[in-house]
Amino acid sequence: MEGIGHRMIKVNGINIHVAEKGEGPVILFLHGFPELWYSWRHQILALSSMGYRAVAPDLRGYGDSDAPDSVESYTCFHIIGDLVELIDVLDPDVGKVFVVGHDWGAYMAWLLCLFRPDKVKALVNLSVPFIRFDREIKPVGVWKAVYGDDYYISRFQEYGEIEGEFAEVGVERVVKEYLCDFPVLLPKGKLFKRPLDEQITLPSWLSEEEANYYVTVFQKTGFTCPINYYRNLGRNWELLGPWVGSKIKTPAKFIVGDKDLAYGMPGMKEYIHNGGFKEDVPSLEQVVVMKGVSHFINMEKPEEISSHIYDFFCQFH
Repeated sequence: MEGIGHRMIKVNGINIHVAEKGEGPVILFLHGFPELWYSWRHQILALSSMGYRAVAPDLRGYGDSDAPDSVESYTCFHIIGDLVELIDVLDPDVGKVFVVGHDWGAYMAWLLCLFRPDKVKALVNLSVPFIRFDREIKPVGVWKAVYGDDYYISRFQEYGEIEGEFAEVGVERVVKEYLCDFPVLLPKGKLFKRPLDEQITLPSWLSEEEANYYVTVFQKTGFTCPINYYRNLGRNWELLGPWVGSKIKTPAKFIVGDKDLAYGMPGMKEYIHNGGFKEDVPSLEQVVVMKGVSHFINMEKPEEISSHIYDFFCQFH
């Protein structure tokens, strides 16, 4: 990770760790679960060589960033509060940057554009499209009804329960299972499809050394604070009431792998391709579906994703 600098920045009452490299317009990269700034390593190196300043934080509760204890400290408003102050530090003159998000980072990036469009020049989001707020449908309840009690979001709701089960399996196994093959169902007593004594073969895009970086960090931090994001899905739904029907006006590009668990959710393809997504995000300029690619798209296809980002953002100088 040649030439990537690291520093702590105080924002919104906590310290956020950022990795950064390059000179020029800022691109802020927002990671997902169970990830770190490190998931953007390829894009940091690529975009910093193309005339951008690439900045990737560990979101609150992750890595070297502060991790407040209370579950309630992980609502979308806390995260967006962190990002707004971070943007002001990174771009003190204008307070406006390019943003790239993946998974939870994409969810937060959509909301950042919704709450503070003045902070974002343009957006590239990966994996998770904007999901419109339906006041009739509580998200956690719907997923439980569709997928059952073993669905990972259902299993993540009870504080401390899944952490205890993860501890029995061990951090290394949990991290590698997620990075290799994001498990959607987590049955009690048999969390993962593979027997625990079966060796995990890492995908070609993830080396043992790279996987061990995640393992080392999560051994230090645990999973509670990252899982607290999921524990606030219901709370976020309640708090987002005032934004029902709001449109996202920020110029946006969306990229997803056709094997991504998010793309396979019921109704998702129809929403993305049949007009619903464009209705909610009128400035959505492009949707790219990458064949044969799954969830960790920025690591699986690093060069293509970096090119997509560059090609889109260079229109907005």
